[in-house]
Amino acid sequence: MMIHDITALAGRHKRRKRVGRGEGSGHGKQSGRGNKGAGSRSGTTAKRAFEGGQMPFFRRIPKFGFTNAPFKVRFWTVNLADIIAHPNFKGGGKVDAESLIKAGLVRDTSRDLKILGTLPKGKTALSVKLDVVAARVSGSARVLVEGAGGKVNETGTRRDMVRGVDRNSEDKSPKNLTKKLKRTKKSAAPAADAEA
Repeated sequence: MMIHDITALAGRHKRRKRVGRGEGSGHGKQSGRGNKGAGSRSGTTAKRAFEGGQMPFFRRIPKFGFTNAPFKVRFWTVNLADIIAHPNFKGGGKVDAESLIKAGLVRDTSRDLKILGTLPKGKTALSVKLDVVAARVSGSARVLVEGAGGKVNETGTRRDMVRGVDRNSEDKSPKNLTKKLKRTKKSAAPAADAEA
């Protein structure tokens, strides 16, 4: 017999606890409040996190500074080996999030897409043209796709867009400098003038 069977047989409602009705009520002379003290009086409240006077849990755990962990960029990663092995891409074609979802290689568009350059064992080059559109494409994957006459378009992640990084250019350094970087450049300039 399981607990849900017992509760179903017991019925929907439970009789309320009648406190303060003497020793014969089944709840004792003190009505379950123990002997004396603030807890036995009416109108007492305790802090939710109160642990009886011992050091509270939130004060016991170690605390650290700011973390960027919540802002981590997560990718759906797909290898070129899996792409060319799939019947949908046997003759080449466009490789993007939508086509990979149709092929069942990617679950959905909740994450950015990253294409990796691993090929099947024994293969060193691609034999089909692929038109790859993804947020990130590894260097080896780009060389293989372009070597087979295909095209690669790296759209970049949201972080790349904010920082002004063009993933398709040779220079992948951020163009949108932050205030901190600008401030250090300005503060460094007067020192250089003073030396001159």
